[in-house]
Amino acid sequence: QVQVVQSGDVAVQAGGSLTISCTVSGLYYPNPCLGWFRQDPGKEREGVATIRTGDGSTYYAASLRGRFTISRDGKNTVSLELNNLKPEDTAKYVCAAGQADYCYTINRAYFGYWGQGTQVTVSS
Repeated sequence: QVQVVQSGDVAVQAGGSLTISCTVSGLYYPNPCLGWFRQDPGKEREGVATIRTGDGSTYYAASLRGRFTISRDGKNTVSLELNNLKPEDTAKYVCAAGQADYCYTINRAYFGYWGQGTQVTVSS
């Protein structure tokens, strides 16, 4: 059984930084793609960043590149560092696992396993 477990909800003031993390277990393929997506109520889930756990290649949504950094610890744990946060970054951040071939797309359609979500709240 695949489990995707994320760190708890966090809150920060605008301009601040934080890191959220996720651990995946039970996957049957050895070098998954792990990624982060975010979602506001009433909006579509958008891709933030992904990482190929096999070779460490990273991919970012163009609008977020430079402020967010994705990293891995082995093949099962992924973190997302969020810097210079803005109120519009407030969202539920969801960790996902999928196959490496489609990692570059940062497209939720290629991810089959999802975490419970981590609420990130940025106050002005």
